[in-house]
Amino acid sequence: MEFTREIYWNIGQGAATLIPMYLMTLAALVIMVWGFWRRIQVYRQGQAVNRLDGLGQRVRSALRQVLTQAKVLRVPGAGTAHGLFFWGFFLLFVGTCLIIVQADFTDPLFGVQFLKGTFYKYFSLILDLAGLVALLMLAGLFVRRYLVRPPGLETNRDDALMHGLLFAILLTGFVLEGARMAVTELGTPLAAWSPVGLVFAKGMAGLGEPALRSLHTGVWWLHLVLALGFIALIPFTKFRHIFTTSANYLFADHRPKGALVTLDLEDESAESFGAARIQDLTWKDLFDADACTQCKRCQDRCPAHATDKPLSPMKIVNQIGETAFHAPDRSLIESLGKDELWSCTTCRACQEICPAAIEHVPKIVDARRNLVLMEGEFPGEEVMGAAENSEINGNPLGMPFAARGDWAQALGVKTLAEDADVDVLYFVGCYASFDKRNIRVASAFIKLCQAAGIRVGILGSEEKCCGEPLRKLGNEYLYQGLAGENIEAIKGYGVKKVVTTCPHCFNTLAKDYRDLGFDLEVEHYTRFLEGLVAQGALRLEKSEEALSCTYHDSCYLGRYNDIYAAPRTLLQAAGGQVIEMDKSLAESFCCGAGGGRILAEEKLGTRISEARARMAVETGAPLLVSNCPFCLTMFEDGIKGADLEGRLAPKDLAEILVERL
Repeated sequence: MEFTREIYWNIGQGAATLIPMYLMTLAALVIMVWGFWRRIQVYRQGQAVNRLDGLGQRVRSALRQVLTQAKVLRVPGAGTAHGLFFWGFFLLFVGTCLIIVQADFTDPLFGVQFLKGTFYKYFSLILDLAGLVALLMLAGLFVRRYLVRPPGLETNRDDALMHGLLFAILLTGFVLEGARMAVTELGTPLAAWSPVGLVFAKGMAGLGEPALRSLHTGVWWLHLVLALGFIALIPFTKFRHIFTTSANYLFADHRPKGALVTLDLEDESAESFGAARIQDLTWKDLFDADACTQCKRCQDRCPAHATDKPLSPMKIVNQIGETAFHAPDRSLIESLGKDELWSCTTCRACQEICPAAIEHVPKIVDARRNLVLMEGEFPGEEVMGAAENSEINGNPLGMPFAARGDWAQALGVKTLAEDADVDVLYFVGCYASFDKRNIRVASAFIKLCQAAGIRVGILGSEEKCCGEPLRKLGNEYLYQGLAGENIEAIKGYGVKKVVTTCPHCFNTLAKDYRDLGFDLEVEHYTRFLEGLVAQGALRLEKSEEALSCTYHDSCYLGRYNDIYAAPRTLLQAAGGQVIEMDKSLAESFCCGAGGGRILAEEKLGTRISEARARMAVETGAPLLVSNCPFCLTMFEDGIKGADLEGRLAPKDLAEILVERL
């Protein structure tokens, strides 16, 4: 016998079947398109932003993300189940399309049948197993959501509808398969190629052919109505993420990671700056709310949320959607909440883990910009004082700008005004210039460079704060003023390369300053020193005893710039044995200083730095190594606050390396 089957078996392919089927299909598609059209009108409330540049690359990237489910699979358990369910359902969709192509086009028009022979056997097996996998994964996800629901996972009517409808579609599909096979395939070699359908067929075989045919007809129409109902409901339920999440991969931000829009503060037509209303956000910001699957991954990884602060990145995104669709004239700041907005450390943990390519941080910064630039509001008087200090003295610490280079005099380091013939300009940053603890780090870096024969110069009193903490707090005006002065000073000396020991300075000079005309090469000291060690210019001796330590990946070096290997390579070169914390690399836990929070008192919840210090001490390592002045400062306080003195000591990587020259 030829391995194939009769499509539309027991239903018939006449007008009585095809006309109502296609009318119903058309109706479902029209409803779906109409539903999305209504939502598109809401997205259009937002400002224009081009997310279709480099379309070819975008399409390839989107297809890769959708088909591999790479972002979804990064979280074991639920992520794995969702990925397997997607692949199962996707294969069933592809199989249905192939059946339609043959039954309604290639066979009646050209007499071509391709669902036969060996191809049909594997076609039947793959779809059978795909349906089983989808059904099992759906059951697993149901158990997770309703029986062993993890804290913070919100459930509503949409979730029940989705589970019920998808389960009914899959189950009726197997009932159809079983009824057909019980009449036509039982006892034939072909039955083995549909193992799940065979189980259903054997279970129904005793009904007799007339009953099986009646059952098949009724379930066929029910299955069709369920499938078309699913299509029609997509834009009106969480089903919409099938399209919106996939589209969000296409609309992903292809600028440097973490880049913010640089405001045109001289735009005389601008009535306000920042986001005070839904209409001040971009259409992509509104679209993100529809792409959100409410999986709570962002919330689970938010350091503010984990330390009992009111911020939930998931709720921020969904509140924007609620406001856009139901109260577009309402104040965005009131909708989101000021405490929620000020709690963010801009660590990007939410964006890094999000399976839907949602951009949380820019929304929060835009709202902060409106609070600062238009309302004159700050998270506290201490932040207002830091802003005034930066405006007057060029640093948020309030130290006299003339003393900015004093720390380097004993090391023989000259300012560029004294000698501009240098290999690199060391952009020191505020904490390494004035804070006694971080001055030791700057001194260590200079000694390492001198040991490698690198001529280093600094700007001294000409250097200003890079502006990053103030910018992330919303003060774009002061940031641009400070940045402009730094750029003018650096370019005036004709240096070719800038090195920083601060990841915040590094990220700002390397990315944000580009919008302001700065184009010099910028490198973080971990990468710079790694290169010197690899070249043999910087020689390190391993200690006789292994150096046991744990390493903290700072947010602005790790998640913002994907620099994870260089610091570990340097530690290993110095004889270090790194004991990783549970939250490390891309899932590292913030120290609490990002987003300008280094300048603000932490009044809500518990201290983030203390939580991170406890994670470090759990490794048993006596040393907590970082590469950022903000992190080092926070860990000094966090270790004291958590009563861990004597059990854990914070140190910068440069301090360890200079001891092993």
